[in-house]
Amino acid sequence: MGVRSINYSASPLLASRTPVWRSKFIVAGLAVAFAGLAGRAAYVQVFGNDFFQRQGEVRFARTLELPANRGRVLDRNGLILASSVVAQSIWAIPEDVDRADPQLRQLAKLLDMPLATVRKRLANEDKTFVWIKRQVDEPVARQIAALGIKGIYQRREYKREYPEGEAAAHVVGFTNVEDRGQEGVELAFNKQLSGRNGSRRVIKDRLGRVVEDVRDVVPPVDGPDLQLSIDSKVQFFAYQKLKEAVQAHKARAGSVMVIDTLTGEVLALANYPSFNPNHRQNLSGEQLRNRVLTDSFEPGSTMKPFIAALALEKGLVTPRTPIHTAPGRIMIGGSSISDTHPHDVLTVAEVIQKSSNVGTVKMAMQMSPREMWETYAQAGFGQKPQVPFPGAVTGRLRPYKSWRPIEQATMSYGYGLSTSLFQLAHAYTIFARDGELIPLSLQKSTEPVSGVRVFSAKNAIAVRQMLGLAAGPGGTGSRAQTMGYSVGGKSGTAHKQEGKGYAEKKYRSWFVGLAPIEAPRIVVAVMIDEPSNGQYYGGVVAAPVFSETVQQTLRILGVQPDMNVKPQIVADVVEESF
Repeated sequence: MGVRSINYSASPLLASRTPVWRSKFIVAGLAVAFAGLAGRAAYVQVFGNDFFQRQGEVRFARTLELPANRGRVLDRNGLILASSVVAQSIWAIPEDVDRADPQLRQLAKLLDMPLATVRKRLANEDKTFVWIKRQVDEPVARQIAALGIKGIYQRREYKREYPEGEAAAHVVGFTNVEDRGQEGVELAFNKQLSGRNGSRRVIKDRLGRVVEDVRDVVPPVDGPDLQLSIDSKVQFFAYQKLKEAVQAHKARAGSVMVIDTLTGEVLALANYPSFNPNHRQNLSGEQLRNRVLTDSFEPGSTMKPFIAALALEKGLVTPRTPIHTAPGRIMIGGSSISDTHPHDVLTVAEVIQKSSNVGTVKMAMQMSPREMWETYAQAGFGQKPQVPFPGAVTGRLRPYKSWRPIEQATMSYGYGLSTSLFQLAHAYTIFARDGELIPLSLQKSTEPVSGVRVFSAKNAIAVRQMLGLAAGPGGTGSRAQTMGYSVGGKSGTAHKQEGKGYAEKKYRSWFVGLAPIEAPRIVVAVMIDEPSNGQYYGGVVAAPVFSETVQQTLRILGVQPDMNVKPQIVADVVEESF
């Protein structure tokens, strides 16, 4: 075969001479390219190493949070109100799970979830991580692990449990799935109870398995225990009696509160309807409301003892001063104020015993609005309660300069201002502590507390004797009498506000008092909202709950009975004036 010759002269391109600058340009370009690659390599491996190291860690390194064990909530005797238990949470790498795996049906059954819901979560756009269900019980977690489904994993967490259930629900509250407080003391003391989470920096493979620790483990610091002033026995008993009363009177709701007058500790704080914090599905606002603190109302006749005490303090009357209340009504500024039952002449003590509006108004109108306002404010009305609970209302006490005569008159028997049951119970510690308003506490405290003086001891004791008459035979709260213990207190009944006026057949009924009468150890306040079974007076509806709660509480506290005679059962209760 011959070799074909190339005729360079026949091709202008081949015949042309290549410029020297072109070859130099190509060599220079190659040199620049190699220099750029060398510079990039230097940047990646030396100067910009931190950035690329972080990018690598993002893909393979993980910081595992080591959750701290949340502190327990205890009652005053060390009984558990809230504690954390280990609970496994189920998660998955969706791209690794075969959604046609027949064992998914068994997984859904163990988790008490529809199979369609499980498959929907596995179809999540995030192919590397998705929660299937948080905080499942240990026995269930073990059964799920035994299934051995590829791509399904477990993570250890803590689940909160509440042994006292609905009885202490509004005190303790609850946490969410992230173990953060949402209600009650779980929310109020969340930071204290939470402790501090630890951490562990590791390298993981694509299956989420730890293959290497890359730094020292930071151990978690568990939250400290929180001991409350609540006595779980008193709390449970008070809740049960409240629940029975609300159901018996077909009421909308009810609340009860018990205070230790020596230390200012809250021994019980309960509401009905309540909820079980261990099972919180489909809860309503009615169940969640801590009515003792969040609901305000016009306190009605329970304000009358403060007017009597102020009149005594100003030297306007003595307990035996006669007041003409006939014919059972009085005109103030063109408006008529009347008693439920007309009386003739009543002493100041009898005005409180019989709950006379006319007698109370006649005392009040001898005072200035400023004097009344200052006394109410000193007793805590219209003031923010000093408790850590969220949602505690201030109530309403308008400035005295805006009071008209009729408003001053109605405020003397509890209309025109509003308060919570917490504030009302707190104010009655004045009569239990010989004229001092003591601070209240939700945490255990064994030391006696001192308070702020509102009335002299002499006048506070005098009013306490009047409260004893009001809770005795011939008084409006005779059903508050307690086996073995002397009691004093005041019933109240008020029409509920509705729009700009008052509902004709809707009432709030309450009783607040103290025991034993000579040396009070406790104050108990009870409120029943909208009783609708034919009876609605506080002396009939709320006083029996007070009686049973007082008796049980004093026995638990070891207070010796101060009466040897059994109280008489009173068939006819004197009705208090509105």
